[in-house]
Amino acid sequence: MSGRSWIAVASAEHVRLGRAGGFMQVCHGKAAPLRRLRPGDRVAYYSPWEVYRSKEKLQIFSAIGLVREGEPYQFDMGGDFVPFRRDVSWLKAQEAPIKPLLDVLDFTGGLRNWGYQLRFGLFEVSDHDMRCVAEAMMATLPA
Repeated sequence: MSGRSWIAVASAEHVRLGRAGGFMQVCHGKAAPLRRLRPGDRVAYYSPWEVYRSKEKLQIFSAIGLVREGEPYQFDMGGDFVPFRRDVSWLKAQEAPIKPLLDVLDFTGGLRNWGYQLRFGLFEVSDHDMRCVAEAMMATLPA
């Protein structure tokens, strides 16, 4: 696979808004993490909950796609919230739970505290991990 592979973290509710609009946001709208991405990079969203900061755990991969050409840009969502976004071509995929993958993914590696990296909001993963996530989501990544 060419390009790099990334896991982003957001509530499923927020991810669905991004899928519908062809964009992604991370880390409460910060630009710096999005600047690390390049066109053609693969990104999968992990959603720990349905609604932001809900007490109910969801723990699924909720979207997977390819970063499109262009730089991060700001979008006025109203209420003085103007987050940075990055355009993404989302792939046809099904949501998939993370738990069956915990012993398979490099970034979790059977670790008891597997969720630690998810706190960063966006982090790079191996091609192996991205292939495993894509397979679990029944998504086809380009070669």
